[in-house]
Amino acid sequence: MTRTGVYPGTFDPVTLGHMDIIRRGAKLVDRLVIGVTTNPSKNPLFSVEERVRMVKREIEGLPGDVSVVTFDSLLMDFAEREGASMILRGLRAVADFEYEYQMAGMNQQLNCRIETVFLMADVSLQPIASRLVKEIAFYGGDISKFVGPRVTADVARRVDAIGRKGS
Repeated sequence: MTRTGVYPGTFDPVTLGHMDIIRRGAKLVDRLVIGVTTNPSKNPLFSVEERVRMVKREIEGLPGDVSVVTFDSLLMDFAEREGASMILRGLRAVADFEYEYQMAGMNQQLNCRIETVFLMADVSLQPIASRLVKEIAFYGGDISKFVGPRVTADVARRVDAIGRKGS
């Protein structure tokens, strides 16, 4: 039987922290599905299709069975459709834990057959958040320590198209 895990997120943009969780999570399952979702409340910089392309490009060459798909439904419905036995979530700080703990409890109420597994972010990557990466980029800061080189270029092009703040 194939163990399938789902790693959901908006990935706007995909960061080195996300990539750390993807690499480590792929070792825990036979098949890892990265679920790119919509979340209008997060005010995305990139469309879902652009984010899927970005994540696919970043995972090229990773060992194991890792795929990227979109979803716009309840996470547990998506996980069930993918045949997942676990939801993979990354934690950076205590604030993440409180939110994720509540979500895990709600998800367990929706489907008790799917476990939530938390991975702590690598210490060097813990402060990285997509929201902060975008903010730094909009103010002309260097984001290359937080995202891969191709994502850095993607963000720079988008920010240039929209216009930097403070200029």
